[in-house]
Amino acid sequence: MTRLSFLIAALILPAGLALAEPPPGELPVDPYEMSNENAGADPFEGEALFLAFNGEAGISRVVDDMVDRSLTDPRIKDIFAASDIVRLRRTLKEQFCFILNGPCDYTGKDMASSHKDHGITNREFNALVENLQLAMNTEGVPFRAQNKLLAKLAPMQRDVVTR
Repeated sequence: MTRLSFLIAALILPAGLALAEPPPGELPVDPYEMSNENAGADPFEGEALFLAFNGEAGISRVVDDMVDRSLTDPRIKDIFAASDIVRLRRTLKEQFCFILNGPCDYTGKDMASSHKDHGITNREFNALVENLQLAMNTEGVPFRAQNKLLAKLAPMQRDVVTR
C-alpha cells in the first residue's frame, strides 16, 4: 500500500480509525482515532514558519537528523532502539509539517498514548530537544523560528514524560 493510498483510506475510514495494514516498512498498530488534534498543538498561522524550515524537504531533513542523532545518543538510544523507526520518522514529519502549517495531516496517535509505555524521564526528554535543536541548526532554521516550534512542542512534555 502506498503512502497516498494509506492516507486516502484513512480519510474514508469510519470514525477515523487507523488502518489494520500499516504503510510499507512499519509495524502494525492497534486501531485508534486518527485526527490532527492528536498532533498535540494547533498549527501556526500563515506560511512563514513552514518556509523558515525549508518546506517539507527541510522538515524531513530535520526529523531524519534528529532521529539519527537520537539513535546514537547514549542518553536515549535505548528508548529509540525499541521503537518502530519507520513509523516514528513518518509521524514526526507529519506532526512538524502540520504544526508549521504545511500541507500535511497528522495520522499518528496522541502524545500520551504513543509514549505511555516508554517510561521517559525529563532528562531524556531534554536530550531529545537538544538533538532537535542541533538538527534545526544543521538545516539552517533561524533561531526565532526554532524557538517558536519549541514553544509549541514544550507543553507536550507532560504527556511524554511518564517517570
